[in-house]
Formats: sequence, C-alpha cells, structure tokens
Amino acid sequence: MAHDLVIRDGMIVDGAGALPINGDIAIDGDTISAIGKVDGKGRQELQADGLAVMPGFIDLHTHFDAQIGWDPALTPVSWHGVTTTLIGNCGVTFAPCKPGNSEFLAGMMETVEDIPKDAILTGLPWNWESYGEYLDSIAGLNPAINIVGMVGHCAVRFYVMGERSIEETATEDDIQQMTAVVSQSVKDGAVGFSTTRFLLHFLPDGRHVPGTHAEDRELIEIAKTVGQQGGLMQTVINTESIDSELDLLGEEARLNNRILFSTTAGRNSEYGDKIASKVGRMRQEGLDINGVTVPRSGGNVWGFSTGNFFGRDRGLNLDTPEWHKLRTLTFEERMAAIENPAIREALVNEIKNNDQANQVSRRIYWLGDGEQPNYTRDRYDNLESLASAANEHPAETFIRMARESGGKALFHVRSFSVNLEALEKVIRQDWVLPGLGDAGAHVSQISDAGWATFMLSHWYRDRGVFSLPEAVRRLTSAPARVLGLTDRGVLAPGMRADINVVDTDQVHECMPEYVHDFPCGASRFIQRAVGYKATVCNGEIILRDDELTDMRAGQVLRHE
Repeated sequence: MAHDLVIRDGMIVDGAGALPINGDIAIDGDTISAIGKVDGKGRQELQADGLAVMPGFIDLHTHFDAQIGWDPALTPVSWHGVTTTLIGNCGVTFAPCKPGNSEFLAGMMETVEDIPKDAILTGLPWNWESYGEYLDSIAGLNPAINIVGMVGHCAVRFYVMGERSIEETATEDDIQQMTAVVSQSVKDGAVGFSTTRFLLHFLPDGRHVPGTHAEDRELIEIAKTVGQQGGLMQTVINTESIDSELDLLGEEARLNNRILFSTTAGRNSEYGDKIASKVGRMRQEGLDINGVTVPRSGGNVWGFSTGNFFGRDRGLNLDTPEWHKLRTLTFEERMAAIENPAIREALVNEIKNNDQANQVSRRIYWLGDGEQPNYTRDRYDNLESLASAANEHPAETFIRMARESGGKALFHVRSFSVNLEALEKVIRQDWVLPGLGDAGAHVSQISDAGWATFMLSHWYRDRGVFSLPEAVRRLTSAPARVLGLTDRGVLAPGMRADINVVDTDQVHECMPEYVHDFPCGASRFIQRAVGYKATVCNGEIILRDDELTDMRAGQVLRHE
C-alpha cells in the first residue's frame, strides 16, 4: 500500500510520556495511519535518520488574532515546531463586534498587546459580528498551522454594555445577555472564554479594559454556561490579590470548567511557592486548574538597533528626554549621535540622576555575540555587574557596547521570572505547562515566542530537568488535553498528523532580529530556530530544514 507520506527511521517520542521507540510513521491525508515498520514506498518520503519524531507543539498563549490577517504563516512560532496555537487570550478579542465598534477593539488591542492599530484595521477584513463568524473569516485566510480560539470578556462586555462596560457594574440583564453571547460563541466553535483582571491592561484613554473589575458573580454566571458545554476558562489574574483570585478560579473549576491562568516565578521562590501550595490543594480536590508560564525569564529586548532602551520599560514611567530624542532618530542617526562625546555625556548623566533607571540596570542581561542568545546568565551577571567590572556606569557600558558592536548588541530586560532557580521550581509542577510567549503581541518590544525550542534545548538537553518523553508530553498531549483536543498531541494511528522531526542535540533559538514587515511598515521582532528537520501539519510538510515551505495546511479547530 502506498501512503501519502512516510517518515522513516525516527526515534518516535509519542507525546503521551512513553519511552521512545525506533520506527516509521505512515500518513494518509491528514491522519496517521501506521507506526512501526512501514513497508512499501510513500508518495513522499522523509528520512529522519534517528532524529526525534514527536507530535507538533501546542502554544496555549498567543495573540495572533490580528497577525493572521497579513501573516498566515504565523511566524515566529511556526519556526519553532508549533502546529496548533490558542488565540483570544487575556479577554481581548475582535469578536463579537457590532458595526462601528472595530475602532474601539483595535485601539484596545494596540494598548494592551502592542499590536499597531493601523495594521489591525487595514490587515483584517472585519466582515463578522459574532465570534463564530470571526472564526469563519480567519479560516478563509488558510493559515499554515491550526488555530483554536476563545471569546474575550472585553469584547463581550462592550458588545452588550457599550461605554458602560468600562467602569460600571453589570446589571442582571447585562449578565444574562453576556452569558447568552458567550454560550453561542462556544456553540459556534470557541473553546472557551478569556478574561483579564491584570491592572496593567489599559485602554488608549488610560482606563482599565472592560471586565477588569467585574464582580465575581458575573464571571461565575459565565463560567456556568462554559462549564455546561465542557469549555475552558482562561484568566490573567490580578497579582495584587492572589488568594482571592485563586479562590475565584476554584469556584469556576467547580462548575465543570478546565481552568488556565498565567503564572510566573517572581523574584524569589516565595511567590511561586504560595501559588503552588494553593493550586495543589485545589487539584487534590479534583479541580482541573492549569498554569502556563514562559520556561525562561520573560521581558523586553533592548538595543540601539531596536529603539528600545533606557526610558522605555513596561510599567516604568522614566523621565529621560535625552534618551527619548535618541529613540526618534533612525538607526544610522542614532549611531552617529553617540559618536558625539557631549551627547554621550548627557545620556549617561540623565541615567545617573534617575534612581528608577539605575534599578533597571540590575534586570538587563547581555544576550551575547554568538548565533544563539544567552538567556541563562546568573541573575547577578547583569549590566550593573558588567559596568562594575569595567569601572563604568551602566549607561556608559550600554553605549560602549553599542558602539563596539556597530549597534548590534542586544540585551534582555527580565521583567518576570528573573530568578531561574525559582522558575525551575515552578516549571517542575505537573500543572504548569510551558508557553506564555505572547506571540503576535508586544511585537516591537518582546521576543519570547521561541519558548518551545528553549524547553527542549535548556530544560531537557542542557539541564536534564525533564526527560525527553516528559518534555515532549508537556509540549503536546498535556496542552491538547487542556484545550479539549482529543485527536492531536499524541503519535498514534487515527490521530491527526501534526508532527515534528527534531535534532535534539542541535536545536536552539537564534538571535532575535528586528524587522519592518508588518502593514504600514510597522516593526517587530522575529526569532528563528535551528534543529527542525521538518514540521508536518495535517499531513503536509510546512517546514523543512528550519525553513517554511509554501504549504498552508492549518485548520480552525472548533470546540466540539
């Protein structure tokens, strides 16, 4: 029998946690048809030569809601083995949307997720009102990988309440209408509902996004209808009220919901330990509560080539007019400016006299000058320590390294999970899954979308914290279960053919690059990977030898 595609002589890691076996995988259409010794010739043959063959990875936290409109390849995650991605996180979605409300939703997405408003308005067709119609619309864009979507609280609240949604308490009638909209959205294919209670998510006018301060009863009523349909409740919690926030997640979980929330390690183990203890007790109760975290420190990328440097740090309002002037210049003008001793002195003095800016220096880490970025420096091996060793102020060191590298030097500003030892304790928790790279969002500031590659290269290969079967399970079948996907995440006959062939000895992230390929010339970071022999999505090879092919085989996967 001739199969459509045969992957030969691989080390098969099934995604369910079993020990690897050597063998072949046959694929017919979009489905795995045989595993083991496959006789006969495939119409296409892919020689694995002993490399690891594993399911495609599942990314539980992205914001590709907009980018899919102009980049159906969904880079950069498609360079990192991701074959299924969850959109609609953090409550910010583009549906439901009444006629005339697109401007509000696009503006909200811009301020919350740093996706340019003009790109959103011009790059999407905006030919929908309901969430189901939005899924229909993006299905017509033929994405390269699979899309799973949630309906967002911000959009639902604004759809029902209009301007009142931003600051007013919902009435019983409002809640009933929102519940009906969410229920229909899930029936139309959303896998669940997302909300944000995080106090750094703002509208363009500075007010918090709709739903941030919603009363618990509003979320409980919505959770009832989502739970009745076996759905998912995703939350970005208010980190200033951990105990009450986790209590609310527990109430939602008791209504037959799977729960997914964003978590980090904090600056020491106490923060992660507190969450782990409470979640552990709720899971012992049988509640399906799951966390997602970036498996390395997360934060901005700074450098003279990017325009991100002192004075631009999320959550800090630094008064640095001299550095701001530098930011308004082109790269060439910037590099010319710092050759002027007077300008250098003014820049350094401005930071010397700014306590907040000096404190930021302790969170800035040089990514190195090789092909592979260094995300694992000791937390004390920061810009401040580099400056001390050179008998300089950190701002002087930052400028000097920019000059010496021709502006190529890049630095990682750790905003969360700064302490890698504390992070290791968090990611060892069975209920914590890797992700939270925010792909599609904060594109001009953050480059964390290569988290899956880092999981394999650092936590499996370099550190041995996870075995290969366990690392792969956390990248595949574990997130598939959270999403309610029963036909993906495991290599077995009858399962969908989403597959990676990976050289685990060589796999790693490449250095972030700053490009200008978004609509209207907007800039973003991209980050490629090394070590992916092939990625297969729904039976089609979408990537060979680290390069995307022209195949766009993704599907919109709807809630069943």
